[in-house]
Amino acid sequence: MFLSVFEMFKVGIGPSSSHTMGPMVAAARFLETMRGSPFEFKGLQANLHGSLAFTGVGHATDRATILGLAGFTPESYDAARAEAEFARIQSEKTICPEGLGTLSFDPKSDLVFDFGPNLPGHANGMVLRARDAQGDVILSETYYSIGGGFVVTEAELAEGRDKDDGPPVPYPFKSASEMLEMAASSGKTIADMKRANEVSRGGHDRLEKGLDRIWQVMNDCIDRGLESGGTLPGGLNVRRRAQNIHEALLAERGRNLSAPHTINDWMSAYAMAVNEENAAGNQVVTAPTNGAAGVVPAVIRYWLDHVPGATRAGVPDFLLTASAIGGLVKYNASISGAEAGCQAEVGSAAAMAAAGLCAAMKGTPEQIENAAEIALEHHLGMTCDPVKGLVQVPCIERNGLGAIKAVSAASLALRGDGDHFVPLDAVIETMRQTGADMHEKYKETSLGGLAVNVPNC
Repeated sequence: MFLSVFEMFKVGIGPSSSHTMGPMVAAARFLETMRGSPFEFKGLQANLHGSLAFTGVGHATDRATILGLAGFTPESYDAARAEAEFARIQSEKTICPEGLGTLSFDPKSDLVFDFGPNLPGHANGMVLRARDAQGDVILSETYYSIGGGFVVTEAELAEGRDKDDGPPVPYPFKSASEMLEMAASSGKTIADMKRANEVSRGGHDRLEKGLDRIWQVMNDCIDRGLESGGTLPGGLNVRRRAQNIHEALLAERGRNLSAPHTINDWMSAYAMAVNEENAAGNQVVTAPTNGAAGVVPAVIRYWLDHVPGATRAGVPDFLLTASAIGGLVKYNASISGAEAGCQAEVGSAAAMAAAGLCAAMKGTPEQIENAAEIALEHHLGMTCDPVKGLVQVPCIERNGLGAIKAVSAASLALRGDGDHFVPLDAVIETMRQTGADMHEKYKETSLGGLAVNVPNC
């Protein structure tokens, strides 16, 4: 099993990897299919199903789909250009993707929120259709946004999770137990094995430059969030808090008056800064999703700024180790809130961050596996119930608490020798089963939990 670090950590836009990035990616893929078709197209239509329908407006799914059909992608998203093109599409009711001419598209009638039963493959389903001059559908494709910005067609989903067209990698572990066995037999760290796998597919230079960019985007996102105030969009009138918390923490420095637990406020400020940026629709890195994007960068920033001896040279090993754990969770369970609740998002992020921190602090493979297990175990059962379908309440604070749990998990693991009672594989499987048993109203539909028990206007 191989899942690249650049698939786990993807540069994109907020507020949701499943509901914003995924639909935009799906639309871009559909345009490529159209470009390769012999037909002449005159119009487009998009149908959103399941969670994409129920929380689509709050997650900007409609906007992302429309802009995706216009040719925008998360990686190269230009906010100013997108704003202008979105206004033009609404006014002129046409879309002009490169190489396909002018196509009719009325956002009010050609983008449909279908609140009926989910499509059979996944809770995040969408159907894109292209029409001819008579209005007949001559091309159609079903896509599923399966979490973290990953998108598969109906056919790809049916092919199964084992499909991998690339060459073999040196260390193809599919479980934590296999990972530990390979580490023991090879004498390599988890980061070393992950690095060897990445280099075998993409080369050393691409890996190192890519990891540098991932951390740079993460760190820039923290800085922007710490410097930005105001109210978040969407109608809940949620005020940004990271800036004020950070300013208060800076003012307290050097006074010898701060309680030891104040370090938790630093971690929360870093994480909340990222998720406030995400809620504002700005650039973030999936880690493993947008809704959980603040945990990993917050823990890296905590380590760099507050732990003696930490240097940026250790960030690549942190990210590689974290992505190895995230890949195991995705492969054997889920990183999708619509599939398994927030245990699959913030829980997975906390496990990744705990493992990364443990690796950066020279933990053994066994201690790293233990750190990930502790962090994920104590997120089991967490629901995904965003108020008004916005990735704001409880999502922003939840990332702060996820970062705190991750650091605590890494610290506990480093105090031990790696021998522990519950294996990470068992926790991942428990998370999968819990997600399967969880009622749909607690899976990113905003039909239960906090979403219906607090005022949302």
